Order: sequence, then structure tokens, then C-alpha cells
Amino acid sequence: MEKDMQKLERTMTSRHIMMMALGGAIGAGLFKGSSKAIDLAGPSVMIPYLIGGVILLFIMQGLAEMAVRNSEARTFRDLVQSILGPYAAYFLDWIYWKMWVLNIAAEAVVAAMFLQYWLPGLPIWVLALFVSLVITSVNLLSVKSFAETEYWLALIKITVIVVFIISGFILLFFSFGQHSAVGFTHLTDHGGFFPNGAGGLITAMLVVIYSYGGTEIIGVTLAETKNPEKVVPKAVRGTLTRIIAFYLLPFFVIVSLIPWNQVNGVSESPFVMVFKMIGVPGADHLMNAVILLAVISSMNSGLYGASRILYTQASDGRMPKIFSRLSARKVPVYSILLCTSFLYLGVLFSLFAGSQTFEYLMGSLGYTVLVIWMLIAAAHLKSRKRNQTAGNGYYVKWFPYTTWVAIISLTAILIGVILTTSIVITLVTAGIYLLISAAYFFKGRNQTAGQTAAS
Repeated sequence: MEKDMQKLERTMTSRHIMMMALGGAIGAGLFKGSSKAIDLAGPSVMIPYLIGGVILLFIMQGLAEMAVRNSEARTFRDLVQSILGPYAAYFLDWIYWKMWVLNIAAEAVVAAMFLQYWLPGLPIWVLALFVSLVITSVNLLSVKSFAETEYWLALIKITVIVVFIISGFILLFFSFGQHSAVGFTHLTDHGGFFPNGAGGLITAMLVVIYSYGGTEIIGVTLAETKNPEKVVPKAVRGTLTRIIAFYLLPFFVIVSLIPWNQVNGVSESPFVMVFKMIGVPGADHLMNAVILLAVISSMNSGLYGASRILYTQASDGRMPKIFSRLSARKVPVYSILLCTSFLYLGVLFSLFAGSQTFEYLMGSLGYTVLVIWMLIAAAHLKSRKRNQTAGNGYYVKWFPYTTWVAIISLTAILIGVILTTSIVITLVTAGIYLLISAAYFFKGRNQTAGQTAAS
């Protein structure tokens, strides 16, 4: 058992973790990945995002129910280990950690691309290095300061998305000055609503899953959340409706205002393109600044999630104890510093790959989100089999149907993604998973057995 001085503090409230979940999910996947998704699916891109949103709802409901039943849980591993066993818990912890450290590296490059909008003379890697130093500094603050920072960053981008949606509908339906109302003609022009057929929809699902990934970070905040058995279900209910609205409505505005085949291949985000259409002086610069803050917010959440997983691994003896040490401000400083090292590896990678770094990393991250969601759904399904009564408090009303729909849908998406994704991305991701599994069977299994015997 840790000493009190080495325990994380429960200082986060429902508004903090709700905004953190939004911060993790509304980032590069929306503002930069939107171009890729539209290029793959055309105007029908809204369908994959709707399907992904429904699946995410079912996954998060199961996560909330398990959190209510296990109020002592600190991260995913504590929720999953007693249900699926130590290997599944170990694997989930490390692929989730891998997801976030790769994600923050990818988003550092995306943030640099948005900075390049103003500083075209500076290379990507210099700007990515600057962003990485800022993120490291913010995460070394106290947990409450970090949470407040994340809250306001997320609130800013949500406010601007709302303004974007309202402005987009005005452009769609009203004519003024030199602007003529666009209406819905772009939804069916240029190849129709499904220009790339079913293959485009399936391929876009990988971008969709990557975009929604991050919401499940609620499962990593358990050790620092006040009354998690009450707060988590409330945050899940509030977060899901917002995420679906903040994805579907902006995509509807984009593909209605801009021909889908003119979105990809340009350095600007579709959001900046739309604000330019409004004609307000400096609107594109304002939107670019907000998108930059949004990506930094997502990185902020990602570094938090990765460092807390590393902290709990060290606390349980699965990593060197130095990573469980807390600073005077009650943050796991060494875990944060190790995780931020991947930011700088991303900077080095961008020296060679430049703006393509995001494209390379996004594919592997999409696979990982799929697997994480499948493991959460499987744990929820088995948790009810072990305890047939839903218990007091929050529970999923339409169990097991919602959970089975999520598992079957995710399996179908995984098969489709394997068939349509670059073989290099698939093999690299599979290689990472094999390394994590090998590490468990050669080292992690012995540590788990020793801890079980000691307890």
C-alpha cells in the first residue's frame, strides 16, 4: 500500500472529467482528420460518424456501469482484471498507453501544421518542439490546475464549434452581399452522396474510430475523481450527446458548403475554409487559433492519460518505482517526463516525414481504439454474467443487446479496416501488440503471480 504522501488526490469533479473527455475526443481527429474522412466517404461521411457515435454510447454505458460497481478502481486495469483476467488487463493498459503516447506525438505535428499557417518559414519540427515544451509544462502543474486548464481549453473550442455550426447554417440558407445561399446541392453533386461507394464508408470508419477515441479517458480518471461512482455516469451521459452533436453537425455544414472533392489536399482545415467563406476580416486566423488550442487540449488530455497508466503500473510493481513518485504538487512527475519523451520522438520523426507524420500514426491509433473498445465491451458483458443483477445506481437498461451490438459492429469494422488499410500499418500495429503480449508472458505474468501470492 502506498503512503498517503504518494497517493493521487481526488480533486476532479464531473465538469472536469466531462471536459477532459471532450478534450481528448475533439482534437486532431475532428479538425484535421475531417479532411481525410471526407476524402474517403464524400458527403456520406456523416453516416460513419453516426454509427461510430452510437457504438461509443454503448461502450461508455458499459464503462460507467463497471465503474459504479468498482468504486475503488483507479484505471481500466482495475475494472477489467477481475473480469477478464490479468493478461487482458495488462494488454489493455499498455495498448492504451501506446495509443496516447503516439497520439500526442501525432497531434504535436498537427499543432505545428496549424502554427505554420502564420509562420510558413519555420519547419514542422521546430514548431512541434515548441508545442511539446508547452504541454510538458502544463502537465507538471497540480492536478487541479491541470484540470482547470483543460476545462477552459475545451470550453473555448466547444463555444467556437457552436459558432461554426450557426454560421454554417446561415451560409447555407441565407443570401447576403456577394454570397448566395448554397443549400444542399453539394450533397449530391460531384459523384452523388456515396461517391466512393461502400468501400469509402468502411475505410472512413478507421478515421471515425480514431476521432472518437479519447472519450474513454474517463476510465483513467477514477483515482483522481471525487465520488467516481456518481460522477462517471453523469459525465458519460453529458459527454456522449455533446460529442455526437459536435461531430455530426459540423460535418453536415462542411460537406454542404464545400464540394467534398475540394476538401482534402489543402493545408487548411475545412473549418478554416468555412470561416473564410463568412468574409469576416481575420475570421480564418481566429478559427486557426481556436483549432490550435483544441489540438493542444487533446494533447493535454492524452499526456494525462498516458502518465496515469504508467503511474499505476509502477505503483503495482510492474514498472520501476521511480515512476510512482509524486511531486510536491501531487503529480507523477517522472511518469509525465517519460511520456513526454515520445513527444520529442515525434518531433524527430517529423524531421523526415513532415506533415505526413499524422497520416502514418492515425492508422495505427485507429486499430488501437477498436481493440480497446472491444475489450471494454467484453468485460461489461462478462461482468453481468458473473453478477446477473444490475445492482444499485447506474446500469445499462437494454443489456445485453447494446453490448452485443457494439461487439458485433466493432468486429465487422475491424475486418473491413484490415481489408482496406495499408498492409504496412496493419503489420506495424500487429508487431506492437505481439511485443506487449511477449512482455507479459516473459515478465508481467510472473509479477502478477507474485503480487497475488503476496496478497
